[in-house]
Amino acid sequence: MSSLLIPMLEGTLVSIKIFLFTLLFSLPLGLLVERGKRSKIWIVRKLINLYIMIMRGTPLILQLIFVYFAPYYILGTSFNRLNAVIFAYVINYAAYFAEIYRGGIQAIPKGQYEASKVLGLTKAHTFTHIIFPQVVKEILPAMGNEVITLVKDTALAQTIGVAELFRVAQTASARQFATTPLFIAGVFYFVMNAGVSKLFDIAEMKLNYYGKA
Repeated sequence: MSSLLIPMLEGTLVSIKIFLFTLLFSLPLGLLVERGKRSKIWIVRKLINLYIMIMRGTPLILQLIFVYFAPYYILGTSFNRLNAVIFAYVINYAAYFAEIYRGGIQAIPKGQYEASKVLGLTKAHTFTHIIFPQVVKEILPAMGNEVITLVKDTALAQTIGVAELFRVAQTASARQFATTPLFIAGVFYFVMNAGVSKLFDIAEMKLNYYGKA
């Protein structure tokens, strides 16, 4: 059993690395994309809308394959496999997060912007100290769903040969002619998602002072 658990734990660490780096870069990028979608420059809006349409309209698995293989055929070089996975996940999830941010921002009453202007607050101060904290509470349920999906989507990294949790389980299952490694992988994914769900529950409780969303 230890000979099975050790490689699966190593695969789990790779999955966690993909998960954390994706969140680290896609959350702020999603906010920038949302801002670009509301840009006064029409060409920026068109490009952002096209980007979001492509990211949401094509399977993540195809985006992974494109990001990994396209540079080789175009430039004669290629990404490191893990870097390709992280890059593909970041640009994919940033598009989804941008739409979630947009929904949260649009849910804030316009009167709050007007009141802040009357009080002499700058646009930056209004957004960071008044609007954004409310947006965070508004979008937490939708954001939680996407983050949980991300945990499960890390399994797609095996498409281009990254030895994350699911690939390790598949390899062990094929070698042993048994489904036990796959069931163990399922337990690992469940534990990770349970942890993510708990963190979002805590975050929602902490933000209850804003009242019911």
